[in-house]
Amino acid sequence: MQWLTPLTAVYAAAAAVPLLLLLYFLKLKRAERLVSCTLLWKRAVQDLQVNAPFQKIRRNILLLLQLLMLFAILASLGRPVLSLMAGPGRRHVLLIDRSASMTAADIDDGSSTRLEAAKRQARIFIESLRGSEFFSLTTRADQAMVVAFDKGAKVMCNFTSDKGQLLAAIDAITPSHKSSSLSEAVAIAQAFAQSGGEEANNRSAEQKAQLILFSDGRIHDTDQVAVAAGGLVFNCIGQSGDNVAVTAMQARRSYENPEEVNVFATVSNYGDEPVTTDVQMSLDGDVRAVRSVTIPPGGAAGGDSNQPGRVAVNFSLTYAEAGLLEVRQLKTDTLSCDDAAWAVLPQPKRLSVLLVTAGNMILESALKAAPLAHLEICPPEQFAEVEQLFDVIVLDDFAPVQLPRCRYLVFGKPPADIDVKIEGLVQNQVMVDWQTRHPALRYANLANLFAAECYEMNLPRDADVLAEFNDTAAIAALRRAGSVFLLVGFDVLKTNWPFEPSFVLFCYNALAFMGVEFGVGQNNLQAGEPIVLDGLGPEATAQINGPDISGAKIQTTPAGSLRVPYTDKVGVYNIALADQPPRLFAVNLLDSAESDIEPVREIRMSGGQVHIQAGSVARANLPLWPYLVGSALLLACLEWLVYNSKVRI
Repeated sequence: MQWLTPLTAVYAAAAAVPLLLLLYFLKLKRAERLVSCTLLWKRAVQDLQVNAPFQKIRRNILLLLQLLMLFAILASLGRPVLSLMAGPGRRHVLLIDRSASMTAADIDDGSSTRLEAAKRQARIFIESLRGSEFFSLTTRADQAMVVAFDKGAKVMCNFTSDKGQLLAAIDAITPSHKSSSLSEAVAIAQAFAQSGGEEANNRSAEQKAQLILFSDGRIHDTDQVAVAAGGLVFNCIGQSGDNVAVTAMQARRSYENPEEVNVFATVSNYGDEPVTTDVQMSLDGDVRAVRSVTIPPGGAAGGDSNQPGRVAVNFSLTYAEAGLLEVRQLKTDTLSCDDAAWAVLPQPKRLSVLLVTAGNMILESALKAAPLAHLEICPPEQFAEVEQLFDVIVLDDFAPVQLPRCRYLVFGKPPADIDVKIEGLVQNQVMVDWQTRHPALRYANLANLFAAECYEMNLPRDADVLAEFNDTAAIAALRRAGSVFLLVGFDVLKTNWPFEPSFVLFCYNALAFMGVEFGVGQNNLQAGEPIVLDGLGPEATAQINGPDISGAKIQTTPAGSLRVPYTDKVGVYNIALADQPPRLFAVNLLDSAESDIEPVREIRMSGGQVHIQAGSVARANLPLWPYLVGSALLLACLEWLVYNSKVRI
């Protein structure tokens, strides 16, 4: 048995018990009356003697009952708890999933979402831990640590036996709309759980911490998590897998007719029955079109039963201004964060491009195939004299000393002063990997690309490697001093790339990516991706408004860059700088794995399968204070009966 708040009971007893006893020491004040004889007043004389101060208290059943009642109330203030667990103290790590699927509202036990249900079960677990508080009969307290995770992990509370601190850490966990990844959370938990003490035989002085996972099991990287047998207890949260979601959405202007906008969306059904719903397309809050669609269930038409039913929905409109597009499915379901997707529509614009080359007809022809407003060709020796402003500058194996702030597509040797070191030249390179989903490489097949000679680039840590040769990076993206660089580390004339269809496609994608997306900041993001803006004034103040954010302020760097990392929630973010129009950024879920909210009853890890724990978390201790309060009420009733019986006598 242990006492959760013993000092409260001690302080209350120190004040209440003396007051009760003092009532029985007080002398009664009676009015004085003259009588002829005291023969008939013996009982009154005895009563006066009893109530005289500092007299020995006579046996009094009422005083005994009142003391017992008071002790029961005071003991209940100490919150005694009877632990039903035996053995030495243990350590536990609570892993609480707060990803997008945990915001599903399919819990019927009074919790609004799966995350609230997980937090409720975690509270019960914490309250059941054995403590080492005052008057505890246990020799050692249990300890726990709280880690919240989605795509990353966050330590909410390190190992402690303070239940108040642990419960506050659980209450502080907020939902996010990111995907779910467990490997980082387990790595952090195992690192914190390493025991500092050792026994004589190099054995840990403490038992290994047990991992307690509260999740719906929709975790993407369980095959990369290694946990010893019995080292993880899985508490599955969630009941239903029915969900209708917008899993893909893209808006594009036609390059031939920039005023024509095409919107492509995919709506998925994760239930077992076909669903009919309306899909609505809005522009700047005004509804422009509504389509009624019937989505088949998962595995329809002989497909994979694990795949949802899908329907493609396309919209077209003519609009010559910048705007915000929204595609929303109107059927109410348990997961609301994937019911809509947004896209920021830029104002139509054709790029002006400067090509700095000593002569490269192949590169010049590829750039002319792109829909540009203007292409100017400049020899390297005249680059310093160029005064006209361009949207994109293409450098063909030319590294100038001075670079104006702009967006650069670089072929060959990278410019100086961008933290890229050239280690030398490497020969006979073949492409081994590339990011097929990156906008600059979309639909480009680089499998047959061969370079007879390539620069060996030593890139900074913040560079984004888009393609790799067998010995060095081939294509990379980098931001420096307010400029954006897309680096191709070889001369295209020393490769077979001009003979591949992917070369023209890359030039087409790279210019669109540099001019429309990368240069002005990525406007359409997934939850968790940071908002990045370059080319701003140094140390300017920006105001940010968005989901769960109102009036937050952040300052740009001396180089004129702005990075907003907290995009945990889907929705539209508004960034306003002084003397500039507000900029909109759309953050979407668009994650088919997170929209599949069917709870997983067993998860497969690299160390084997982990099955769901039978039943929800139950208390492992017995609070005794309700019984003490009940006893105090019974004693109060008994004292009232005894008092009334004496009065009648």
